[in-house]
Amino acid sequence: MLLPADDGPAAVRDSPWDSVLEARLAPYDTNSLQVHMPEPLTPTERKVYHYLLDFLTEHTYQPSVRDIGRQFQIKSTKTVSELLQSLARKGYIERDPSRSRGVHLLGFQATRRTQPVPYFGRIAAGEPALIPEHRLGFITMDRRFVPSEDCFFLKVMGDSMVERGLFDGDYVLIQPNVTLEDGDMVAARIGEEATVKTLTHRNGMIALMPANPDEPVREYDPRTEDIALLGRVCSVFRALHENTDAESSPLPD
Repeated sequence: MLLPADDGPAAVRDSPWDSVLEARLAPYDTNSLQVHMPEPLTPTERKVYHYLLDFLTEHTYQPSVRDIGRQFQIKSTKTVSELLQSLARKGYIERDPSRSRGVHLLGFQATRRTQPVPYFGRIAAGEPALIPEHRLGFITMDRRFVPSEDCFFLKVMGDSMVERGLFDGDYVLIQPNVTLEDGDMVAARIGEEATVKTLTHRNGMIALMPANPDEPVREYDPRTEDIALLGRVCSVFRALHENTDAESSPLPD
């Protein structure tokens, strides 16, 4: 709608769009926009729920009430039963109280076509660089993204490769026993330290090039220095949230 030029602000206030504008500009409660979600699990319920998932995956049957109590040092079977009843009420499991192992995990399907990939927190000097004592656990991956059975994960520390999309805290999947070429992003062992850099050869030297202008290029002589190339980076996994609590630890009283 066009307004006469001499009407000024008053004409704007008389516009039929005033009520629409006021409704759009009026403050609103952001909580009113939130969708109603299921009741969240308590920390204790969450630990028990994850234990049920892990136990079923490993054993193909559910733990008994006494198994759960033993795992979390809960002496009272009544307390365990109440935890399971709460999980059922919140929609995570179904229960058959007449059976000791009468728990059905809603939505659970045994994962197929997956593979556990070891995750190492440290690298050993010399050979082999990867030893069981330094393995922190496994990350289950879809086999489509694991090029060989000897792959392993390392965790990126620092920001030396940010311009190639690697950030502090990222997990990198390393494929060993492949032919490495200049320009490949590789994991290397220098003494007992692991690093991820871009590989280049210079006059018989191994040059590890960062992807950060603030970081220097480092060159190593493989004939005299303790350096080894562990493999090529073939995948990057970035977690926006990571659980670090020990989920099998005793529950609070």
